[in-house]
Amino acid sequence: MTATDTMREGMRVPNLWRWAGRVGWVLLVLMLGPFVLYSALQGMGGLAGDLPADNRFLKPDALVSNLSIFVHMITGAVITFLAPFQMLGVVRRRWPVLHRLSGRVLVSTALITAIGGLGFIFVRGTEGGWIMDIGAFGYGACVLVCTIETFRHARAGRFALHREWALRFFVLAIASWIYRMHYVLWYLATDGLWSNPEFTGAFDLITIFAFYIPYLVLIEIYIRATRGPAGGALVASG
Repeated sequence: MTATDTMREGMRVPNLWRWAGRVGWVLLVLMLGPFVLYSALQGMGGLAGDLPADNRFLKPDALVSNLSIFVHMITGAVITFLAPFQMLGVVRRRWPVLHRLSGRVLVSTALITAIGGLGFIFVRGTEGGWIMDIGAFGYGACVLVCTIETFRHARAGRFALHREWALRFFVLAIASWIYRMHYVLWYLATDGLWSNPEFTGAFDLITIFAFYIPYLVLIEIYIRATRGPAGGALVASG
């Protein structure tokens, strides 16, 4: 094998990973689509008063908590939809103004999402009781911190740190979808073992932590493993 052949062989691996990343991104967006649509329609229906009276999120004479959860659904749909596009390197390079504009939209809606969700927990609480309250509150707090830190480092021009916090934010932005995927896969595999409609089963109480904590750990490992000389994690160029 000549030196040229060796060089070509070495180039195939990065190209393979690049194409795998693109295919994975497209598949993720396609899978997120139904969840985004459902969440947005539920939220808009709740604010418009178009949901049936037996909707589990709707509580009579509870204006504050109803408003909190339905606004949370709409803004949550926005961040789940926008986050994958915000991570595209091609957008950052070719259309930086668009990247900054969508970033501001993401920050604004993420803050509303987090505050709305935390307000709902504080006023009404979750269906699964105090353990579920703790897990959901922890998730909301993580969203709040990652949103602020992502924006703060971008404003200060610390783009390496900005990208690291953006990766953490991205994991949290799609975590609501991950939560539901846990249930889909679990019910397909076990027919709902250790889960119940009141969300007090063992699976329910584990999942309220497992839908975001393990993924934050994994992204933290990735960030530290790919951290460049300047201190920032390497982000896929897209």
